[in-house]
Amino acid sequence: MAGWNADTAAGPLGAGTVTLVEGSSFCISLPNGDIQSEHPHGVFVQDTRILSGWNLTINGQVLEPLAGEIKEPYRALFIGRVPRTDGYADSPLIVERLREVGTGIQEQVTVRNFSTEPADCVISLRVEADFADLFEVKEARVQRRWKETRNVDEDTLVLRSAWKDVRKGIRVQAPGADLTQEALTYRVSLAAHTQWSTILTVVPSTDAPSPPPPSFLHTDADGLSPRDVRRREWVAKIPVLHMGNRSIERTLRRSYDDLGSLRIEDPNHPERVVVAAGAPWFMTLFGRDSLLAAEMALPVDPSLALGTLQTLADRQGAVVDPMSEEEPGKILHEVRLDVSSGLSLGGKSTYYGSVDATPLFVVVLGSASRYGFFGETIAALMPHADRALEWIRDYGDKDGDGFVEYERLNDQGLVNQGWKDSWDGINFADGRLAEGPIALCEVQGYVYAAYTARAWMAHDAGDTALATDYAARAARLKKQFNEQFWMPDHGYFAVALDGRKRQVDACASNMGHCLVYGLIDDDKAPQVVERLMSPEMFSGWGVRTLASDMGAYNPASYHNGSVWPHDNALIASGLLRYGFIAEAQRISTALLEAADYSGGRLPELFCGFSREQTAQPVPYPTACSPQAWAATTPIRLVTSLMRYDTHVSLGGVWVDPVLPESYGDLHITNAPLAGGRITIDIAKSVASVQGLPEGIELRQGKRPYLTELVEQAGLHREASA
Repeated sequence: MAGWNADTAAGPLGAGTVTLVEGSSFCISLPNGDIQSEHPHGVFVQDTRILSGWNLTINGQVLEPLAGEIKEPYRALFIGRVPRTDGYADSPLIVERLREVGTGIQEQVTVRNFSTEPADCVISLRVEADFADLFEVKEARVQRRWKETRNVDEDTLVLRSAWKDVRKGIRVQAPGADLTQEALTYRVSLAAHTQWSTILTVVPSTDAPSPPPPSFLHTDADGLSPRDVRRREWVAKIPVLHMGNRSIERTLRRSYDDLGSLRIEDPNHPERVVVAAGAPWFMTLFGRDSLLAAEMALPVDPSLALGTLQTLADRQGAVVDPMSEEEPGKILHEVRLDVSSGLSLGGKSTYYGSVDATPLFVVVLGSASRYGFFGETIAALMPHADRALEWIRDYGDKDGDGFVEYERLNDQGLVNQGWKDSWDGINFADGRLAEGPIALCEVQGYVYAAYTARAWMAHDAGDTALATDYAARAARLKKQFNEQFWMPDHGYFAVALDGRKRQVDACASNMGHCLVYGLIDDDKAPQVVERLMSPEMFSGWGVRTLASDMGAYNPASYHNGSVWPHDNALIASGLLRYGFIAEAQRISTALLEAADYSGGRLPELFCGFSREQTAQPVPYPTACSPQAWAATTPIRLVTSLMRYDTHVSLGGVWVDPVLPESYGDLHITNAPLAGGRITIDIAKSVASVQGLPEGIELRQGKRPYLTELVEQAGLHREASA
């Protein structure tokens, strides 16, 4: 994900916390709805915690939590009761807090008196705002102390804070409350079997005059809030599915919801929608995360890939900057919206310390082009793809050995710059850490796919010379990779080559990504698959990031023995590519069963304990949820087993299902394809498609991979001639 050096790991949120997400804003609270500053909780807007304390008491008593239920990704209902002070167990005072997050929060507080006697209630809420940067909160190092002023203006409490030359503030609107600078209070007498309710609003504010806070609960003619309207628009444009297996159907629907909640807009181009990496700490644009999520979500909403590509292209590296690790043509690692420069990676709002985002940019562009939605836009992005490929040549492969490596350019950057970016994520079989420059095996797979995608796009556009050049690069890389990364005595590929070009011999999941793009020679694939599905690698819930017989293995670590859903989704795709259907079905079924234990939502990762040891997946304490990769994993698993794909310039759509019988029949409507909408039915492994756009036909078998198309076009032969 991001920022996982030894001194920058996130602390646990605590048991029972509730996280709400809308755009780049999010809220983390206790099960009773309170927000306490001593925890990594709060309301965050543009990477700043605008609300660090939000504590409700009634008659001086903290609410006892009864339920905290997420209604939509941005809305939750908290139910609690007021503890009695007279020794009796059951309280007649029940409190409901209906909270919605947007650019701030709005909360409807309702107190119900179920007693036959009247009740006098002093309802008080204390407000704190420390305006801490997200990194300060995540890493429990809030050190800045703001100079705060508080003013009461009728029914509004205004908090303004200053730190050096930075000014921030919030407005708390509490109609009818008794306001002081410390708290807002309501004094209510509730008759027997009656209720009382109010609505509270908190939004960011500045020193400039501002209008009253907008009403989050303001409804349109259909009774929908602005967030409801946004969600309804999202639902209208994505496929509608019905599946015989209701559990899997629930998981897929939850994935749709989570993906919708993780959509954020480019501030400079609101029409461009991208996928944020994950809640709570990564609600922003990440190169690798956003690209892979957009790729896996192509069958649901291809426009996410378009928005992600355009937004990353606008921020493509132009200069050499060792602090931010920017280089010409490089695709960024992450963007932060309003974080103090001294706290973010590389000391700037945009950090480029990622070795794989740049080739993945080209890969996703190639995938998006197959969907046929954005002909002119794809052409406009092609120069950015070429600059990305120039970065691979000039900066990614600095020593000219044919492989792309990384080594951080400053001591504030990430030590490891692949997807396993924790400080100890790349190691030898005996547990020793690899030292850079490091050439990761999966990165070579991404580069191979980028070369192949560019070769085909050039061929498709009639540029035979350029197509031949990139086909030749791909062929050389494949030959070289299978010679230098393969470890015949082990029967699997090295996870990396280290700075001395030694094979980093740990058995890790990374090599599974090389299957996805066809980098692995056919004769080596069976041994790789055997190792990936061995008891040391396959936990019963999924493939571990590191085999259990390795020196660095720890089932409760971030990258050294845990199970990552997206990692497994890619591995399953690779298994299908090489014809290992039963193994792909096994991984898919295990992950979808794991989702049942978390309400149909797969987390970023879970621990790697064996299924024989634990009856359900063991949660990883600081896993993001919802998270973009995890949200798109069920989509990738099911569409892979459908063997559903398209290539508009070839005039075809392919559906060749190998779904397990336990999944049941599948009915999908409103699926996007070439500017139209199609319906897909799979009954007893037989597929039919209705509503195909003109010029598109249903083809039998699997879609030819780009590597196969390049070979069929004779580009490899021309390159070697």
